[in-house]
Amino acid sequence: MTSFHVVALEGIGEVSPDDDLAELIVLAYPGLQDGDVVVVTSKVVSKSEGRVVSASTRDEAIDVETVRVVARRGPLRVVRTRHGLVMAAAGVDASNTEPGTVVLLPQDPDASARRIRAGLRARLGARVAVVVSDTMGRPWRLGQTDVAIGAAGLRVSEDLAGTVDPYGNLLEVTEPAVADEVAGAAQLALGKTGGRPVAVVRGLGQHVTESDGPGAAALVRPHAEDMFPLGSYDVLPSRRTVRSFTDEPVRRADVLAAVADAVTAPAPHHSTPWRFVLVEDAARRTRLLDAMAERWAEDLRGDGFSEESITKRLRRGEVLRAAPYLVVPCLVTDAAHDYPDQRRRDAERAMFLVAMGAGVQNLLVSLAVRGLGSAWVSSTLFCPDVVRHQLGLPHDWQPMGAVAVGYASAAPAERPPRDPGEFVVVLDG
Repeated sequence: MTSFHVVALEGIGEVSPDDDLAELIVLAYPGLQDGDVVVVTSKVVSKSEGRVVSASTRDEAIDVETVRVVARRGPLRVVRTRHGLVMAAAGVDASNTEPGTVVLLPQDPDASARRIRAGLRARLGARVAVVVSDTMGRPWRLGQTDVAIGAAGLRVSEDLAGTVDPYGNLLEVTEPAVADEVAGAAQLALGKTGGRPVAVVRGLGQHVTESDGPGAAALVRPHAEDMFPLGSYDVLPSRRTVRSFTDEPVRRADVLAAVADAVTAPAPHHSTPWRFVLVEDAARRTRLLDAMAERWAEDLRGDGFSEESITKRLRRGEVLRAAPYLVVPCLVTDAAHDYPDQRRRDAERAMFLVAMGAGVQNLLVSLAVRGLGSAWVSSTLFCPDVVRHQLGLPHDWQPMGAVAVGYASAAPAERPPRDPGEFVVVLDG
């Protein structure tokens, strides 16, 4: 039978900047043995590293520690930190610290764990592991638990994929997060109000390693593998124009899912004026773009442009050739009313155009949420007859640009922030 036990250390006391945590731990528990796991709360690690700031600068500190806001409710922010952790308030905490101060997470929790481990080994010669723990909430679960944000000398996870259970079933994705489980077990002994920031877990020597190992950073899921990479505050900004794509094919199912989102846009008269033509055949797309380019060139020559200028302008449409997938949104106004006067006909036309724009925007945002880059190009608006002919579309379908779709070959450049005040007029009485 496998068993382990946890001891919460007494006598650590208040920790100040430049205190040597390894020395404090040895004084409190000189009986450390090979295979022990020492769990240290991030709070005392941060205090020893001088990561305490005035509470008046808490929001500023959260801003500094935040890479992006994942979700917000009232004043509460759930963010991704510089460490890759997703947590409330970037881990900036006002508990167990002097009134008027808040504590930031350690600058590099894995490096902190390595320093403590080296200090313990230098003093005792014992081969122990060190875990730096912090408290987190979890999606879809009430309450909080402690997890490992730093580790040294511990196998932080155990990959059981490829093994079989007692019934002979093949385990495919089972990977216990050992470091998190150790942190949670230690917290049961430490408590939140007992003033005991360090625990020793004995009996898990099979997980203690000779080298420091990759640390708890290895438990942070890479962004590309995250099934929920976007928080509510990320969705709209995630829509960026992408003009350079990889060769990775685009799944029709993902485009259809984006179309399903597109047609949730509002439209006049309870109508459904959107049609999305999915051009998957490469030869047909080439014929379409060649014919469109020929028409554009004719128009430009008629406008007096030089051949050099025409060639340069036609390059703007190359993004449609570069992308692995092409979508041509079309407007259908068969639900329009037969108004007798031009004023109301023009107003209704504008209503349908607004609905079409909302549908295209929904499409672009939904593609981005699915990890797909896109670029809306207005080109088909200028030669609708050519587009209808090449794609075999009904005469009353109005092409509304074209959308290049694919996986971005590089992250888009940072977009300068825009002041919303420049785009609004406030009528406040």
